[in-house]
Amino acid sequence: MNPTPQLFDRSALLRQRRRARRDDLFLQQLAVDEVQDRLAMVNRSFRSPAVVTGFPEIWRHRFADATVVRDTDTLDLETEAHDLVVHAMCLHWSNDPVGQIIQCRRALRPDGLFLAVLLGGQTLHELRSALAEAESRETGGLSPRIAPMAEIRDLGALLQRSGLALPVADTQVSVARYRDLMHLMHDLRGMGETNALAGRLRRPTRRAVFASAADLYAASFSADDGTLMATFETICLTGWAPSDSQPKPLRPGSAAARLADVLKTTETKLRD
Repeated sequence: MNPTPQLFDRSALLRQRRRARRDDLFLQQLAVDEVQDRLAMVNRSFRSPAVVTGFPEIWRHRFADATVVRDTDTLDLETEAHDLVVHAMCLHWSNDPVGQIIQCRRALRPDGLFLAVLLGGQTLHELRSALAEAESRETGGLSPRIAPMAEIRDLGALLQRSGLALPVADTQVSVARYRDLMHLMHDLRGMGETNALAGRLRRPTRRAVFASAADLYAASFSADDGTLMATFETICLTGWAPSDSQPKPLRPGSAAARLADVLKTTETKLRD
């Protein structure tokens, strides 16, 4: 038995990715731009990068010198073979995100950089809300439809658990607009980002559920021009493979000067 809970159906995910259309992969393109911008701010040249991705053709085109591997449960990465590993827009589909980050860390040389871009917890919160209320109204129950995505505070903790040094997690929220609910769902299908939960409903959903969801979505999340707003939260994680050359925190009590003296102020004792 596999000890890792299988939240996602990998076979369904791969089918969805095969149906994805290149013209609809704007989230992947945004992620590529984000990664390149961040690497441009790092004062270092990376000579042996690797990219973990579900869409190799997109990332291979922009990172021609990188080793590109698919996001399988066991990553095809050699130990300490890379000075940069990018986990590109697929960590939110992992059944074992900690395991994925640990595998990437092991593939890094000392002081190598791990950088991950993934979708965060605010993503599609409008669609999640509308579908849940509509299904509850029409059927009296709920079925898993949108994958639970991690919050930034939880993802930062994953970096530390994975043994990476100098961990940083930050987020960027984008809002796209769609004509109607069907337009949004059509776009998600084109991105390969539709429902691949292992516990998803295996029979067709009633049309009344989608009709009700469309009304609820329009009532609660419409822009001034009548289009529907859809949130996509992109989280970026960075961490470094441990190295003796990295800065270390000073031992408590080892300071050579008092902070009050440096700031030229009077130290005030705190009340009990």
